Parts: sequence; structure tokens; C-alpha cells
Amino acid sequence: MKFKSIAFVAARQKKAQEALEQLKARYKNVPPAQADVIVVLGGDGFMLRALHKYMHRDVPIFGMNRGSIGFMMNTYKETGLLKRLERAEAITLHPLAMECVDTRGVRTRALAINEVSLLRETRLAAKLCIHVDGQVRLEEMICDGVLVSTPAGSTAYNLSAHGPIVPLGANLLALTPISAFRPRQWKGALLPGKAKITFEILDPRERPVSAVADGTEVRRVKRVDVMEDRSVGPVLLFDPEHNLEDRIVREQFLV
Repeated sequence: MKFKSIAFVAARQKKAQEALEQLKARYKNVPPAQADVIVVLGGDGFMLRALHKYMHRDVPIFGMNRGSIGFMMNTYKETGLLKRLERAEAITLHPLAMECVDTRGVRTRALAINEVSLLRETRLAAKLCIHVDGQVRLEEMICDGVLVSTPAGSTAYNLSAHGPIVPLGANLLALTPISAFRPRQWKGALLPGKAKITFEILDPRERPVSAVADGTEVRRVKRVDVMEDRSVGPVLLFDPEHNLEDRIVREQFLV
């Protein structure tokens, strides 16, 4: 695909800012509001922020790694960018919608590209009741927390919590406990992408829990609903030889 106008955005780190200056000197560029493709320079954290910021602009995003791991990024090269953009493969990401109510009755909605996580706020373990599509599946789980991950986010926090890696296009969500004490042997579940997952916090005042959708945190929640939002879908561009689907498959064979 060919793009007529490119915007460059970069993280604050020195390496990203140096790359920004190099690319701006080499390629004609416009502000993000006028671009039909956005090139993001930084790491995975900055990419997540960019995806949220430009999600409703309906323009594809091509990342180049100027951070650390760069799982969602392409290799940084100053030359050949226009040809790389023409050859790039597009992957549409569907975020999770988190809707929660805190102990004061305040409602909050936020989107998550990677995962929605619930975490205990104090020394006391969280006590949660888990519903799937309106049916109670776990009456009580005592734990540090729990998370729901998209396929794209399944190699991030979900993998660190020993959750499964989910291939793109599998139309599945990973439900993964974080340091579960009871039931001790429960390892989580793979759920249909259309499933609605509800977490009811048991004793939310004595055992407070926070809910986090990527960078949005809501403290002292008493109920959290999570489901995939198909009304939005940011598009990521990848070099064909290192696309996101291949990276997720390869991640399962790393030792």
C-alpha cells in the first residue's frame, strides 16, 4: 500500500529523539492529524500509548524499535522506509472494553490493547467471584489478582503470569489468575472472543482491588465487566518477514 503523508512521533528517550530528527531530515512529514500513516519510534510502552492516542484516527501505525524489547515494533532503519511501508502487512487489533463500578458508585470505561488486570491494593489477598456470560464459573477465588488478555497482549503480562500464548485470529481471550491461593490448582481458561467476563469483588472495602486497562487504573472497584470491543480496531503495520503473527508463534518456542 502507498501512503501520501507520513507523521513521525517519538518517545522522550534520547535514542528515539535522535531517530526522529534523522527521519524528519530524510523524509517529508506532516503532523499526525494530517497523516495517512504514523511512524512510531520507541518501545512497546510508547507504542501502546500511541495506539490509544490515535485509535480513532483510523490510520495505520508502523513502529520502529528505539526502546528495549520492541515486541510490537519493527527493526529501526533510517533508509528504505517508503518501500517498507508499501510492503508492510496490516494487522487489526480489537481492544478489550473495561467497564467498572467503584465502591462510591462511580462508573468508568476504558479500552485495553493488551489486557485488563485486577490487582489487590493491600496486604490482604483479593476475593473475587468470576462470571462468564452471566453464569458463575468460580464462586470465590483468593488471589493477588486476575487478568483478561487479548491475543496481541498474551505475550506480555499474561505470559509473565504463566498464561497461555494465544495466536492472532484464534478469536480467544486468555483468563489468567495471578498468584491464586484458592483454588490452588486452577490455571485459568481460554474463552471465546465474544465472551463477557464479569468480576465481582467480594468484600471490596476490607480487601480493595484496582482494575487496570493498559494505562488506565481505577481503584477500589466492586464490579468489573470485560469484553472485546469490535467497534474499534487500530491497525499495526509489520515487515512481512517479521509480522506479529509470526512473532507470537515463535515466542512459544523460546527456551
